[in-house]
Amino acid sequence: MTSKQRILAACTGKPADHTPMTAWCFGFPAPEHLKWETNGRPVDYWYTKRLEHIHTLPQPWELEDDFKRAEAWLLVGIDDLLEVSVPWSTDPEVSVADSTLAPGAAGGDPNYPVLVREYQTPSGPIRHAIKKTDPEGPGWPMQPDCAPLFEDYNIPRAVQHAVTEPRHVDAIAHLFAPPGEAETQWFAERMAAMKAFADEKGVFTQAWSAFGMDAAVWLTGGEGAVMMSFETPAAFGRLIELINDTDAARTELAAATDGVDMVCQRGWYSSTDFWSPGLFDQYVFPHLERLTEIAHRSGKLFAYAMTTGVELLGPRLADAGVDVLYFIDPVQD
Repeated sequence: MTSKQRILAACTGKPADHTPMTAWCFGFPAPEHLKWETNGRPVDYWYTKRLEHIHTLPQPWELEDDFKRAEAWLLVGIDDLLEVSVPWSTDPEVSVADSTLAPGAAGGDPNYPVLVREYQTPSGPIRHAIKKTDPEGPGWPMQPDCAPLFEDYNIPRAVQHAVTEPRHVDAIAHLFAPPGEAETQWFAERMAAMKAFADEKGVFTQAWSAFGMDAAVWLTGGEGAVMMSFETPAAFGRLIELINDTDAARTELAAATDGVDMVCQRGWYSSTDFWSPGLFDQYVFPHLERLTEIAHRSGKLFAYAMTTGVELLGPRLADAGVDVLYFIDPVQD
């Protein structure tokens, strides 16, 4: 069997020559005997193209590096996956202004610079302010020199989240919009290159197409999301709908594209660390069910990433049509 055939068999409950094993690369220190160079530069850490629209890496990571990583893992018997992050668009009428507040400046932080990004949208302005902290260490993604809308570093470092009041919600429709012509063309070209390699090497390919509740927490903060769901449920529901409309469009694009074997959704911030089963059913389940239907209609599998709370929420993921559950973490749970 090829690696792809083995993974597909495991995902669909069919016999395989052996159980597949995959390795998630998020700054993985490259083993010396498997290292390579790209453009004359040693590649010391391994990543994945899943990260390219939401993280800033400490070293360049080209599509060719994804291919070389897959070949390296296959060489030692590990079934690697190629990954792609489905892009979204921004309303061309949006303008962005970046600035930095020095430590101790009014409205900033006493110890750290504060990165400020101000958006002017057709639905009103939004201000986003994030503390710029020290690097996390070798191999870790870096904090960028601006305040991007979506980035895990934003949540604990926020001085002001992008969405702090109901009046900010409608602006998100202009900042996180369905893929347009340029994004669709980019995705087609990326998938053509990935499919050529995957077909030749027998490698499984998956597209990350949905943020779901992760986007809500990026935009409002963890506590802000929970409190908004209680205090202004109509506004929070509207925010979730805006996010999921764009997620659905991204999922439609991924599912309809030749070469994609499975569509994936982030769900790190949709677990019981944040949400009761009742709130999960209210704000996550119906949208998740919509996305799995889109994927299955095109004959694609659907995966969901959730590390904690699986004992409670796992059955609901299955009810929604999720085929594969990623990254269960007994240590975190």
